[in-house]
Amino acid sequence: MKAVPVIDLTPWFHGDEGERAAVAARVDAALSEIGFLVITGHGVPAADRAAIRAAAKRFFALPEETKRAYAVTVGERGWLPPGVEANGYAEGTETPPDLKETFAVGADRRIGDPVFDDEWFLPNVWPGEVPELEPLLTGYLARMKDLSDELLRLCAAALGLPDGFFTGRAGHPSFTLNINRYPPMSQLGEPEPGQFRIGPHTDFGTVTVLDRQDGVGGLQVYSAEAGWVDAPWVEDSFTINVGDLLAHWTGGRWTSNRHRVLPPDPSAPDEELVSLVFFYECDPDARIEPLAPPAGRSAGGGPVRAHEFLLERLNAITIG
Repeated sequence: MKAVPVIDLTPWFHGDEGERAAVAARVDAALSEIGFLVITGHGVPAADRAAIRAAAKRFFALPEETKRAYAVTVGERGWLPPGVEANGYAEGTETPPDLKETFAVGADRRIGDPVFDDEWFLPNVWPGEVPELEPLLTGYLARMKDLSDELLRLCAAALGLPDGFFTGRAGHPSFTLNINRYPPMSQLGEPEPGQFRIGPHTDFGTVTVLDRQDGVGGLQVYSAEAGWVDAPWVEDSFTINVGDLLAHWTGGRWTSNRHRVLPPDPSAPDEELVSLVFFYECDPDARIEPLAPPAGRSAGGGPVRAHEFLLERLNAITIG
């Protein structure tokens, strides 16, 4: 069975050429085999994420009528209430709504073209009731962008490509940070049949950088050999996975793998989890042409425009 590996990035940041090459080779193997890896040695302080979680919990604890002033739908900035998203629809599977609520922020530096600005660079919404969210999340978005760019440089090295091969199309990228709250069963009651905290799906962009909490109802990744397997949880780590766009870009060499977040479990009725999920993309107007062999796995698939490729998938998971 292909397992999700844990890779320490310390040698990538501080090692010699051979040590960096060894990390890149491990990344290539992980992304080819299962599309996921867990990274340590990433340099993002744990205290930053703890502060964001604490502030986010203060927002989520507000009365529903207060949060309703910030209510939006998938792809927008603000509060996504329970019931507006079902990720299983991305696979064409009609599932009940995901058992979560979300506060979403993202790229807001407009480029001057309304076609892209009105879809990918919306202004962020900052709840006055929790003023600390704005500085915390503004700083975290900058850290996540820097880390994602470094991961894309690592991806280029893993494929023997020039350092800026991927980041060269991420000069003014779109990206989103979802803070997902997964309420406890004691609040929700019994899930419906086929209902998950997040239903089975693949991600859509280049790389996803996930900071998650350990729990019974946690992340599972699909393995062709073993079916659904629990992703390893490591203290002070990020879980990284390939999105559909990067899989297409690499000519299918890397796997945009299915994953899901299990529903709350009766064995832990009071378990409440909060995940910080950073979805990185690229320039919306970028023309993405799949890599030919030997870097790419096959010559299949034609060029795509990032904007259209991503929008089609976002629309598929939106309810209503």
